[in-house]
Amino acid sequence: MAEQKTGPTDGSVSAFLGQLDEKRRKECETILGLMKKVTRAAPRMWGPAIVGFGAYHYKYESGREGDWFLTGFSPRKQNLTIYVMAGFERYPELMSKLGKYSTGKSCLYIKRLEDVDLAVLEKLVARSISEMKKLYG
Repeated sequence: MAEQKTGPTDGSVSAFLGQLDEKRRKECETILGLMKKVTRAAPRMWGPAIVGFGAYHYKYESGREGDWFLTGFSPRKQNLTIYVMAGFERYPELMSKLGKYSTGKSCLYIKRLEDVDLAVLEKLVARSISEMKKLYG
């Protein structure tokens, strides 16, 4: 079975964020604060470019298993990616109030943080974490 490619590292979150341009760094610092508040967990680098918070262990029916973060973010070239591990279909009322974004399965893509309502984003992250804890203990 293939090993999980991305995992927690000993990399410095502050050094990682320090490499970003000023605007993106400030956006990431805002997200960092929001996620610290919601998770009450310290941030940790997952691979070279993801800041994750908390962790859970998953095991699929196929036998594949591993560890992943409860929530996190990554400043990508095109978008700021926010990881909402529970997905989005459970939260239509929040998604309708969030602002400008696009999504993948568990990824929320935001071009500029000013495009979204931070209070709604905080609720979305909190509800996702609660759901993940119910599912994975």
